[in-house]
Amino acid sequence: MKVFYNYSKHTVNTLITCVLLGASVSSCQIVNKYQSPETDTADLYRTDVNNGDTTTVATVPWTVYFTDTCLQQLIAEGLRENFDMQTALLRIEEAKASLLVARGSYFPVAGLVGQVTHSWKNGKDGAASSGNDQFRLGVAVQWEVDLWGKLNRQERARYAQYLNSHEYKRLIQTTLVSTIAASYYTLMALDEQLHISNSTVALLDESHKSMDAMMKAGILNLAAVEQSKALKLSTEASVLELEIEIHKLENALSVVLGRKPGPVRRQSFKTWQAPETLPYGVPAQMLSLRPDVRSAELQFRAAFELRNAAQASLYPSLTLNSGTMFGYDASSLSDFFKPENLFANIIGGLTQPIFAGNQLRAQLNIAKAQEQEALVNFQKTVLTAAGEVSDILFTYSNLQKKNEVRDKQLQSLSNAVNATQELLRAGEATYLEVLTAQQNYLSAQLAAVNDNLAKAQTAIDLYRALGGGCQ
Repeated sequence: MKVFYNYSKHTVNTLITCVLLGASVSSCQIVNKYQSPETDTADLYRTDVNNGDTTTVATVPWTVYFTDTCLQQLIAEGLRENFDMQTALLRIEEAKASLLVARGSYFPVAGLVGQVTHSWKNGKDGAASSGNDQFRLGVAVQWEVDLWGKLNRQERARYAQYLNSHEYKRLIQTTLVSTIAASYYTLMALDEQLHISNSTVALLDESHKSMDAMMKAGILNLAAVEQSKALKLSTEASVLELEIEIHKLENALSVVLGRKPGPVRRQSFKTWQAPETLPYGVPAQMLSLRPDVRSAELQFRAAFELRNAAQASLYPSLTLNSGTMFGYDASSLSDFFKPENLFANIIGGLTQPIFAGNQLRAQLNIAKAQEQEALVNFQKTVLTAAGEVSDILFTYSNLQKKNEVRDKQLQSLSNAVNATQELLRAGEATYLEVLTAQQNYLSAQLAAVNDNLAKAQTAIDLYRALGGGCQ
């Protein structure tokens, strides 16, 4: 078998030297390993309690954290049908495909190449011309040897981006869980306010009738009766406003669930019990669980790898270019696949950037700046998350105190309503005192519902802020 090579012994030695050099410097690819940015977690949360307990609500699955069965069904439906969730899953597939592309750069690019050559020349002194056919079929190969880890670093950057796509999905999930839960509790709170308002309308109607009877008896005047009627009508108007809010929120929640606008099945707000305590663990747990913090670190990791890839671009590269080919070469098709017609054509090159050096150095400077930008963004994300958790913890603590004050206020206003009505019948109080007491009591009842809703919202916010809802 005859095999033809179109490179010299010197070229062979050069290629072998380059391959051996690549093997000898392969350790350079892993010397500069990635390390997570250092974060000072001491006193990261602004609290009055020095908490060393690692128990945190973030590790509790949402199916356990939210005990309401109606809410559990809504969350499950949202995770399955929500459009943002579907988009997040598609982004994971995109990142996975991009990672496969990066990993494919390690391997040669091969293509089937066919060539037919016909040559002829005129004969001397009028002799007939002669021709010659040459047929060639083979595989063309192009391959860059990863001497300095450039391709490896690019692949690592794509891998970090792939992991980041999973964090995006986790971020969408925890946001979706908290959004559905907040909307659900808001609907229950609006239902409770609607119930209170309707009950108040009924009481005000009775009060109006009583005042009308007292006017006919000469005890009150027309102004008192009209004032009581106006208060009842004002409360009826607020009922209509509440019904509008409920209708709009049901439609908005339906869209989040990926369904057509319609009613949402739910329980009574009175069934919700506020937790006495909300374990929040230690800051290190938040950093390891919260999706936006993890995403910010993965962005820094990708920038770190790309900066190393840009650094490796300054060094020589060894390539087998498009002239490298293996196949068969013959002058006739009948003898085409005979062993003696097998050929190999190998062209290798070792390239050291010279004229592109300024461009490559500029790209390296850009990569360095992007790496520092990603680091700054990570640090900002950590502090923002810590501030959010601190705000929620303080808010929840004060809301518990506020509820105690509100309960006392409700009791006092309830007593005031009863007392002014009795005094009015006895002629010792004015109708304005009665109306004012009734109006203040209604406002306090509605405010109490808002207070409980705020506690529910704060419990949801803490769950999300700590990274809960992804389990």
